Amino acid sequence: MHPRAARLAAVLVTVSLAACGGTDTRHDSAPGSTRIPDLPGDAIPKAEARSRYGNGPEYEVFGKQYTVLSSSAGYQERGVASWYGTKFHGNRTSNGDTYDMYQMTAAHKTLPLPTFVRVRNLQNNKTIIVRVNDRGPFVHNRVIDLSYVAALKLDMVRSGTSLVEVTAISFDAPAGNRPTRHVIESPPPAIPASASTTASKRIYVQVGAFGESVNAERRLRLLASAGIAGGLIYTDQTVSPTLFRVRIGPIADVVQFDVLVEELETLGISDPYLITE
Repeated sequence: MHPRAARLAAVLVTVSLAACGGTDTRHDSAPGSTRIPDLPGDAIPKAEARSRYGNGPEYEVFGKQYTVLSSSAGYQERGVASWYGTKFHGNRTSNGDTYDMYQMTAAHKTLPLPTFVRVRNLQNNKTIIVRVNDRGPFVHNRVIDLSYVAALKLDMVRSGTSLVEVTAISFDAPAGNRPTRHVIESPPPAIPASASTTASKRIYVQVGAFGESVNAERRLRLLASAGIAGGLIYTDQTVSPTLFRVRIGPIADVVQFDVLVEELETLGISDPYLITE
């Protein structure tokens, strides 16, 4: 079997197992009916004291060490969201709350508990605000685990996962440690309305930004030698000096993104960044 086909098969098996609880112990099932008479509004951001539970500063799950961020200020990350439902409904969350799959909450591996975040579905541009009160998801290439109703409002229950952007609505002062991926200044603590638009944009994965075109071309050849198609060089003249950004796409769905991340890791390219246009 061709190496790329083998990686695709492995990722598809992983996704299949996750969907039935084989590898993702958080994602389980929706209630008997996916119709809820009255969907809740977004969580309302407000300053809250740090929870006595679930804030580390470090903890370990499945042999991997996680460090809780000292501040949520400036946090923004793009990646894959999943959701969890009936299996954990009524259980205790990491900060001591009772998990209610009909409330606008979420789990995150490193944000302080609680933290309010804005989650935007990059595949349909729908936006929600949730309160992070739990830890997870402890699955490779996943950044946030949403409650069932939060996933329902983002229109990602059937698919189980979606490509999203997570932005902290922070009341913290900026601090030292930061997430490993893209960071921007956080928005002011406002309460924006959930987006009603479903206009979609093309999604790409950026795997490098270079000041010299020859370096961008070298990265493109590396991708091609590994059988990774869809690579292109975007010349960004909006910055000075000009940057040559290497991108792959458009990306159709989470499965394609998961496969691509696996392939990039074999090339030593970590932390790929999702962009939309």
